[in-house]
Amino acid sequence: MDLLFTLLATVVALGLLVTIHEYGHFWVARRCGVKVLRFSVGFGPALCSWHDKRGTEYMIAAIPLGGYVKMLDEREGPVDPAELDQAFNRKDVKQRIAVVAAGPVANFLLAIVAFWLIAVLGITTLAPVLGPVEQGSVADRAGLVEGLEIVEVDGTATRSWQEVNLQLIRRLGESGQMQIKAIESAGAMPQNYTLVLSDWLRGADQPDPIGALGLSSWQPDVPPLVGQVSDGGAAQAAGLQPGDLIVSINGEAVDNWVSEVVPAIQASANQPMEVGVERDGQRQILTLVPQAREHNGEQSGFAGLGVAAFDWPEHMIREIDYNPLVAIPVAVAKTWDMTVLTLDSLKKMLTGLVSAKNLSGPITIAKVAGASAKSGPESFLNFIAYLSISLGVLNLLPIPVLDGGHLVYYTAEWIRGKPLSERLQAWGLQIGVALIAGVMLFAIFNDISRLGS
Repeated sequence: MDLLFTLLATVVALGLLVTIHEYGHFWVARRCGVKVLRFSVGFGPALCSWHDKRGTEYMIAAIPLGGYVKMLDEREGPVDPAELDQAFNRKDVKQRIAVVAAGPVANFLLAIVAFWLIAVLGITTLAPVLGPVEQGSVADRAGLVEGLEIVEVDGTATRSWQEVNLQLIRRLGESGQMQIKAIESAGAMPQNYTLVLSDWLRGADQPDPIGALGLSSWQPDVPPLVGQVSDGGAAQAAGLQPGDLIVSINGEAVDNWVSEVVPAIQASANQPMEVGVERDGQRQILTLVPQAREHNGEQSGFAGLGVAAFDWPEHMIREIDYNPLVAIPVAVAKTWDMTVLTLDSLKKMLTGLVSAKNLSGPITIAKVAGASAKSGPESFLNFIAYLSISLGVLNLLPIPVLDGGHLVYYTAEWIRGKPLSERLQAWGLQIGVALIAGVMLFAIFNDISRLGS
């Protein structure tokens, strides 16, 4: 069932992104007088197809990893003389640029719509209040202590841990000073803290920006009451059940899920643990052997346990929403910020500041799509927005085969007053195909490597 849900979420996400991207090309092409022969979502054999009154074929194909708009073009076959004025290659260069650019632009517009919906619907999140700060860490040397709330990172306001994390990601691989403002309590004056970075997380395969600074999020006292037990996990094999109260581990009494139960499990990969539980007023000892999982290059125990629901203090909860008009510039600004972050991350990958192992392919996209869909509409909308921005940025890269490569050709034609030679364009096409194929294979290799972690 989980696999079916993940596949469905992936098809919905990719189908939406591809349809919007290709519709951008389609919409502008028609307004420029170009005849569209086919609008396909997916590649390969058609699952279903139909035609409109203008003769355009609409098709849903079997492989949902892309799509295309096929336009009338003399370079791809004979064209009826009566339709020459509708051929793409007969349009002036500015119209061709508009048609090609419309796909990525549509992706950015989709991201704006998704962020706008999130802003209007509102989100409930936790304030970025610090838990224990690791001794000797970058944060500790800067003077940050438990209980402070981070309100600003490098001049950007932060109201949640997600916003803090996004600002930290911008600094991956860098050296220099990071400025953090934090307050002791609501209404207090913010204090400045300067963190000194030196090649911070440069080349890390799975960077954890918050943890790497020595920071952790504040947690309330959480009773060690089991809420969920995963099917087929170590906890189920040990006989743990929802409703069990964990009272001891290896003979030592415990009363906090976060500070005692979780660290004990993580430190016991493939090692038996004697877990004392209270069930229906009776105490018993169970033997739990946490499974080993790799995280940041180290093995960590995983039991397939979830804590029962508990209440957070009201002062830790943040409700963030906007009225529909105010939400528009908020969504535009968020899309711009994420676009800049995506470009900066690509640049850092090329220069080695960020590990290329962070590049993800279809397997990781499918896993994230499924997880975000299960987490609720806000998470899924965020995923759609981020992926749409990534698709828009990727397609604008100046690589032949991609929209950005065509834009380079047409811009050169506009400047020169004549097209680049067909031989040069053919060489570019071959290089572009090889480059994209290489990147995709590397991304899939990264995906497969993550399956074991």
